[in-house]
Amino acid sequence: MATISASTSRRRKRQITVRRIIVWIVKAVLIFVAVTLLQVCVYRFVPVPFTLTMLFDSNGMTRDWTSLSHIDPDMPRAVIAGEDAKFCTHHGFDVAAIEKAYKRNARGGRVRGGSTISQQTAKNVFLWQGGGYVRKALEAWYTVLIETIWGKRRIMEVYLNVAETGIGTYGVEAGAQRYFHHGADRFSPGEAARLAAVLPLPKKRAVVAPNGFTRRHGNAIARNARAVRGQGLDDCLY
Repeated sequence: MATISASTSRRRKRQITVRRIIVWIVKAVLIFVAVTLLQVCVYRFVPVPFTLTMLFDSNGMTRDWTSLSHIDPDMPRAVIAGEDAKFCTHHGFDVAAIEKAYKRNARGGRVRGGSTISQQTAKNVFLWQGGGYVRKALEAWYTVLIETIWGKRRIMEVYLNVAETGIGTYGVEAGAQRYFHHGADRFSPGEAARLAAVLPLPKKRAVVAPNGFTRRHGNAIARNARAVRGQGLDDCLY
C-alpha cells in the first residue's frame, strides 16, 4: 500500500508541475501578446523615438521625423520600385520574392533577401539587425500586427523615417539634408532613386557621385519608379 501511495503521490506532483508549467507558458504568451500589441498601437499614432540600431550606432545619430504628406511622392515611389514592387497588394509577405531569393542564395554569389517593406519596418522598429530563427519569427509576428493595425500608409511613413540612409543618418529627411541640402519635400526623381539605391547597404554605397552597381541600380530604380506611378502601384499611399 505504501508503494502504491508513493507512486500516486509522485504522479500527482508531476501533474501539478506540468500544470504549473502550462500556466506559466500561457501567462508568458498573453503578456507577450499584450506588450507587442501595446507597442504597435502606440506607434500607430506616436512617432518612433528611436530604434535599437540607432541606440547602438557609434557614429552618432541624425534624424528628423517627417510625415508622409511632407515627403515628396517620388521618394516612396523609388522605395517601392527598389525594394518592394508589390507593397500595395501584399499583406506583409511576398512569397514569390522569398522563394526567388532563397533559390538565388542557394546558388551562391551575392546574397539577396526577400523581405518586404513591411518586414523591414517591423525589424527596424521593434527588433535588432541580423538573422536567426527567433528574430525572423518575431519579425513575422510584428509584420502581421503592423499590417493589421497600421495600414500601408503608416508603414511607409515609419519606414521612411527610421531607415538608415548613411553612416549615422536615419530617415529620408536627414538623408535629403545631408546629401542634397534640402528637405524631403523637394526630392527630384533622380535624387529619390539615388537615395533608394543605397538603402540596403547605406554604409557601403555612395549617394553622392555613385559609380558601378550603385549608379546602375539607381538608374534602374528611376525607370521603375515611373512605372510605379504610371501603373498605380502606389495607390495605397495617395
